[in-house]
Amino acid sequence: MQTIQVLILIIFILAIFYTVKFLQKKKVKVTEPVPSLLKNILQEQVPFYQQLNKSRQTEFEGRAAHFLTQVKITGVKTTVEDLDRVLIAASAIIPIFNFPGWEYPNLNEVLLYPDSFDHEFEQQGEGRNILGMVGSGAMNQVMILSQFELRQAFLNETGKNNTAIHEFVHLIDKTDGEIDGLPESLLQKQYVKPWLQLMQVKIKEIIDDQSDINPYGATNEAEFFAVVSEYFFERPELLKEKHPELYELLLKIFHPAPASN
Repeated sequence: MQTIQVLILIIFILAIFYTVKFLQKKKVKVTEPVPSLLKNILQEQVPFYQQLNKSRQTEFEGRAAHFLTQVKITGVKTTVEDLDRVLIAASAIIPIFNFPGWEYPNLNEVLLYPDSFDHEFEQQGEGRNILGMVGSGAMNQVMILSQFELRQAFLNETGKNNTAIHEFVHLIDKTDGEIDGLPESLLQKQYVKPWLQLMQVKIKEIIDDQSDINPYGATNEAEFFAVVSEYFFERPELLKEKHPELYELLLKIFHPAPASN
């Protein structure tokens, strides 16, 4: 009798476990229609898209539209406009564009704040220096972005930073279970050691003020990966010129060259 009771208890625990897992993965129903001006916004605002040939542009449009049917975008003390939705979708697709069928199973919703916020998600007061964040704990499967910074990144054609791309790279990094700067799901094993070694060299260069890479990249390996990925997609030719070895390894991760035809 005890054996049967134990088996029933195990089955009950497993049922709860898989129910919780299912609910965690269940997507929020998106009711907003895909913006009718999606293509126009991409043509006007997204340099990565502009450099693609016609067939690849069509592919990009389709994947951006699909993303918007899978991930809810909610404004917090701000109004989400079509421009914002398309720019968020573009930021999501850019780093995974060369991986057909890739989606974000670890993202249900993007919260759009009007500007910066702090670690308590407050939008008022001092210490509001956060422009983007991938949530954890109660905020798991949620991303938070600054609306101002989202738009500014696409307006600044000479900048090397893009907060939205940065946060989506964190999600890519997280797909192997940990945000640690080592995207094991994308990087072939023979390149893991060179990547880890080069990260340490480049982080030291940042610390020693001998680099043009955003100093935030020296925070840790995870932030380094996200920061140099921004650079890779925003200013690929400049990165290739100043950091050729880093550029080549990022090619191995994201295949092939950014915005290739």
